[in-house]
Amino acid sequence: MRRCRRRRPSATGGRALAEAPGDVAGRRPRRSRTRSARDDLGRAVPAVTGSSGGAAAGSARDEVLGRVRTALGAGGAPAVEVRRDYRSAGDLDRPAMLDLLVDRLVDYRASVRRCAADEVEATLAGCLADRAAGRVVVPPGLLWTVPGAVVDEGLSAAELDALDGVVTASAVAIAETGTIVLDASADQGRRAISLVPDYHLCVVLADQVVQTVPEALPRLDPTRPLTWISGPSATSDIELHRVEGVHGPRTLEVVLAGT
Repeated sequence: MRRCRRRRPSATGGRALAEAPGDVAGRRPRRSRTRSARDDLGRAVPAVTGSSGGAAAGSARDEVLGRVRTALGAGGAPAVEVRRDYRSAGDLDRPAMLDLLVDRLVDYRASVRRCAADEVEATLAGCLADRAAGRVVVPPGLLWTVPGAVVDEGLSAAELDALDGVVTASAVAIAETGTIVLDASADQGRRAISLVPDYHLCVVLADQVVQTVPEALPRLDPTRPLTWISGPSATSDIELHRVEGVHGPRTLEVVLAGT
């Protein structure tokens, strides 16, 4: 709350003399805020004049970029050396690496089922039955038979949203970060089918799992549309209230096969 100071009585008596605006305690008159802001802007960003002396055509963006180029000089900024002495490979054996992936996925609130390589179809059927998921979208190149499968042939967002979930394969999984990467291959499909449905059932093969991010990157094609998934879609507001399902599926279930 703003406080007001009391004026001390003047020498002429108990009442303060009426003062003209701008004369209080020797202060200068206030300038118009609009005029002051305009004057300050003119001093900070001088007008750009063309050959005719008038204001040159162009945007503020062009002006800023022009000043940046002038400051950098004709040769541009010197190249920055990128250090490559970071850890580029893990040291865990495969069983420990798979256990680490499961631990990270569970920590992210994903569900994990482990099975042998020849048990994938039965495991997928069990997952869908437990959720009563009768109709799920699958990419055209999925290798396993899925009950209630609806093959994606350009389904609309509304049609995808009306289904009970999606079943896909994966490109690579990173144990240390609990991340699964999809690259839109035929067994994973276009990005929309793994983002719109509320339930994502994803198959990860044991030989697709690496320990670190640097080990995963050489397995991926940077020209493909990559989707990096670390648990169910989740975000939080400024008060740290977690909300799931905002940017993708609310539920992620992983079948880790070949273990």
